[in-house]
Amino acid sequence: MKIAIEGCCHGHLDAIYGQIATLEAQNNYKVDLLLICGDFQAVRNWRDLECMAVPQKYKALGDFHKYYTGEAVAPIPTIIIGGNHEASNYMWELYHGGWLAPNMYFLGHAGTVQVNGIRIAGVSGIFSGHDFRQGHHEKLPYDRSTMRSIYHVREYDIRRLSLLSSPHIVLSHDWPQGIEHHGNLQGLLRRKRFFENDIRAGKLGSPPLMGLLQNLKPQWWFSAHLHTRYEATFNHTPDIPLQRTQPPPPPPPPAAPKPIENPDEIVIEDDEFDSAEPSASTSEAPQPEKEAPPTSNPDEILLDDEEVEVEAPPTAPPQPIVTNFLSLDKCLPQRQFLEVIDIEAPLSNPTAALAFDPEWLAINRAFHPWFSTTRSQRPFPEEAEARAMIAKELEWVNANVKRNDDGVIPVDDWQTFVQTAPGPGSEGALKFKQPDLYPNPQTAAFCKFIDIPDKISS
Repeated sequence: MKIAIEGCCHGHLDAIYGQIATLEAQNNYKVDLLLICGDFQAVRNWRDLECMAVPQKYKALGDFHKYYTGEAVAPIPTIIIGGNHEASNYMWELYHGGWLAPNMYFLGHAGTVQVNGIRIAGVSGIFSGHDFRQGHHEKLPYDRSTMRSIYHVREYDIRRLSLLSSPHIVLSHDWPQGIEHHGNLQGLLRRKRFFENDIRAGKLGSPPLMGLLQNLKPQWWFSAHLHTRYEATFNHTPDIPLQRTQPPPPPPPPAAPKPIENPDEIVIEDDEFDSAEPSASTSEAPQPEKEAPPTSNPDEILLDDEEVEVEAPPTAPPQPIVTNFLSLDKCLPQRQFLEVIDIEAPLSNPTAALAFDPEWLAINRAFHPWFSTTRSQRPFPEEAEARAMIAKELEWVNANVKRNDDGVIPVDDWQTFVQTAPGPGSEGALKFKQPDLYPNPQTAAFCKFIDIPDKISS
């Protein structure tokens, strides 16, 4: 599969889909799937903007409302996580995940889906030590504090993801803490000198995400947030060194997307970093070279009267287990905000239909009693107990959840996009007031599907 990865979206969907179309025409290929690493800004109307933590001058509708109301349709299946500049009220309505608009699927505050057998996990938001161990207590209308704390990652979401078998891809908005030491750190500091103090203090990135990376060992990890392109390779087997090879020369940059409005940085209290220097434009990610398989020994003619010693073929050296990390910039002209990579899919299905991950369904059933909607968070079970609970719930999923002929559980069998809020232009005198909660039928359907209480819609 050809998968496109976008850094920060900031509502500029038209430019992103336009840039993908440009790459497809230039390279004569078709992108099968788009992954967006946060700051998506699913703003349905002006009242949603009152739930987004940005200064007033940056509040703009963006492009999403056109896709939400049906004026436009996403040309590529798109999977999304949240960042720290979001219409958090809408993303809370789909806490367990669901269609934000046709062909645009939100993974939820944490979630895992499958696309043609590729397991894609993601966690929304950014890290704050103050809120990490609390429950999801925020309620509409948000005040200045809860408008920010609602997008802070919770331990409940990290623990659930940590119990997955290794996914192929993980999406996060934050960087895993310390990942910068596994790439060209000096090159990063030449571009972003103001990162140096936080790097020296070990404060760049999210500590829980580094623990998650070390535990899950995914093939790929994609992030955004720091508004720069950065590659790193995390070796999970330090006793087996990485084979350093000369990277291929970068491809020539394609034409930049059309200029978009409001190119200024967004800086609020939680945003510790912004981006000042322009960089090269979009490119396609270089792929690691695969070693050719060892050739077999040539046939030998053995005579009865002669002894021949046959040497065993040499044993291939052990290969390191690595995670390829890539962070991208935000969608602006002359920035590296988009890349396309190839990932081999276990299943062949040109429609790239989304499917629920059975193990993730079992984790949700097992951990739902610990899902807190108050500040208080009850202690979590020990890992051995948690894994035993999940194994039991996986038996329930296998016995009670119907699969199709390909052996998968299509998302569309249970969740269908429904427009629950009005589009822009209907706000009237309420334009600058936060909306009420719109109960989402997709959330109710998901909870009914796996037989858990719906704590969101109420």
